[in-house]
Amino acid sequence: MTAGAVPVSPRLRDPAWAGRVFWTLAALVLVAPVLVATEFKPWTLFVPATLKVTARFVGDFLPPKIEAEFLWLVARECWRTVAIATAGMALALLIAVPLTLASTSVLSISALPGRMGAVPFAVRQGVRALLVILRSIPELVWALVFVRVVGLGPTAGVLAIALTYGGMLGKVYGEILESDERHPSQALLRNGAGRLQAFLYGVLPQSASELTSYTVYRWECAIRSSAVLGFVGAGGLGQQMDNSMKMFQGAEVATMLLVFMLLVGLADAASAWLRRRIA
Repeated sequence: MTAGAVPVSPRLRDPAWAGRVFWTLAALVLVAPVLVATEFKPWTLFVPATLKVTARFVGDFLPPKIEAEFLWLVARECWRTVAIATAGMALALLIAVPLTLASTSVLSISALPGRMGAVPFAVRQGVRALLVILRSIPELVWALVFVRVVGLGPTAGVLAIALTYGGMLGKVYGEILESDERHPSQALLRNGAGRLQAFLYGVLPQSASELTSYTVYRWECAIRSSAVLGFVGAGGLGQQMDNSMKMFQGAEVATMLLVFMLLVGLADAASAWLRRRIA
């Protein structure tokens, strides 16, 4: 502050300063009990004994295994991981699309006069409850169930992704359709068009870009999930990584981690490219 300058109160310099201070303190008050409940103690990472164990663990990863036969095995499991994600997403779409059309009111003929009929309303609420059930159970839990039912292998991973992602897609698809302009679809329904025609010509044209973008994003997420599901026996790169970890083969795990990071990077690039193309 220069000599002779008149002090300016914080409220005049920044009228929102009180609100920022209040919400910052409120966030700290809310986060503090959560950190205590979770026994969050990051300083234990720097205890000498922990550092020694960490150094030995990381040392087992170096150098990564790059033998041709092993790399071929990793490439095959990578392809299987992508296949699990893609097949799971295809089944998820078969689940999500009909449930979305059944749960959204934008295609409801009974809602055209104003208030939706009691029976259609109850049906839609039941479908929405089904979507809640599907997406509320993590794909890891579904995978554990299906491993018991169909045995170890990719089938359990495909079914797990299909059910969880079917619920997620159905929920978001419904929100996208409900947020769009209703006049085109309602005009078609009032003039005798069926629900499918109203969807194809009244709703889909204005929602196609957003629906496709979200679907591509979920496919990218499914690739990550398919690797995690392998740790419970659902096939793919995750299952091979789990086998190597159980055998204390750190070099193999390091190679698979590097390949998986490359795989996720490629999936992210492909997803971004597709979203730009459909934008």
